[in-house]
Amino acid sequence: MIKRTPAYLVLDDGRIFEGLSWAKTGETFGEAVFSTGMTGYQETLTDPSYHQQVVIMTAPHIGNTGMNKTDEESSKIWVSGFVVRNPSPITSNWRSEKSLEEELLDAQVVGIQGVDTRAITRHLRDRGAMRVGIFSDTALTREEMVVKVRKTKPMSGAFLASDVTTKKPYVVNPPTGVATRLKVAAIDLGIKGATPKAMAALGISVHVLPLETTFEEIKALSPDGVFLSNGPGDPAAMTDVVELVRKVLEAEIPFFGICFGHQILGRALGFETYKLPFGHRGINQPVIDLTTGKVEITAHNHGFAVAAPKDHEFKTVYGDGRVTHLSLNDNVVEGLELISSPAFSVQYHPESAAGPHDAAYLFKRFVDLMEKSKFIGVGSNA
Repeated sequence: MIKRTPAYLVLDDGRIFEGLSWAKTGETFGEAVFSTGMTGYQETLTDPSYHQQVVIMTAPHIGNTGMNKTDEESSKIWVSGFVVRNPSPITSNWRSEKSLEEELLDAQVVGIQGVDTRAITRHLRDRGAMRVGIFSDTALTREEMVVKVRKTKPMSGAFLASDVTTKKPYVVNPPTGVATRLKVAAIDLGIKGATPKAMAALGISVHVLPLETTFEEIKALSPDGVFLSNGPGDPAAMTDVVELVRKVLEAEIPFFGICFGHQILGRALGFETYKLPFGHRGINQPVIDLTTGKVEITAHNHGFAVAAPKDHEFKTVYGDGRVTHLSLNDNVVEGLELISSPAFSVQYHPESAAGPHDAAYLFKRFVDLMEKSKFIGVGSNA
């Protein structure tokens, strides 16, 4: 029996929620964010985009399906802390290999249970995302805990992709029985494992490359397209990658960016990015595709957005462009494309791990873009 001690979730505006220790005892800090998915906690925990974030699950009952190696999105848990109301006392899924708390203990992740996660979420929606600390088995006073939280760094201005990117290139090839027809250079800013697998299933040989990869190294691969992944941090801090994307656009190599990659494309096109009040996180976010009029339920994890015009086409040095997708919750720009150049992006996860499959067509759209470019003879293979 694990001994439970008093624990405290402390926000930088001074609000404190009391609960019990869960997983590792001690203290941890990060940006307080909430996820609205009722499931998918394993994919959330192992998503590198959650680096230096303390995740609050709005669904009250978490952990009943346990943890397994198959559903991991990377090689480790990335969250700084994990907040739940009622952790499941048992795991009841046949695929479970370990309980959620056991996995968090192995990863040395500090958690808290028994707090009203929906009250915390309402507070963040009213006051905005903020710094947070979890303290358990502590002798600190309430005032001392608040001071420690306020001394931590905010997410704005954070450069975190170097912490999560792959240290060396690797290749994900199509599965047995699927012919290879295209090659993609995927820049890893915090890529999830399901993403190259989804592309490989369509006949793409995916070369996953480190953050520091140069344009010359990309050209040497002669890729049919360049993909820019999700990842943590502030897109305004990604100046080198923004310049890399501009070189890709100048060369007219087909480009597809998701999440962080979408924000970086926006900056490459000349737009500013800004911090959202509390971000979009979870697997039930409604988005409208303005090019088709269809509504998609999508998986999100981002705290920044692109300040692009939503009501008219815009001009860039790479040609005319337009907004293609909007959030139906708050009208935030969720997709961009260049009209006469082969580049587009969305601010969510088409690989659907976890989440709905409404956006899976976007990988096919990328394939069509690359095949069209090959046919007309533009880009790196011209």
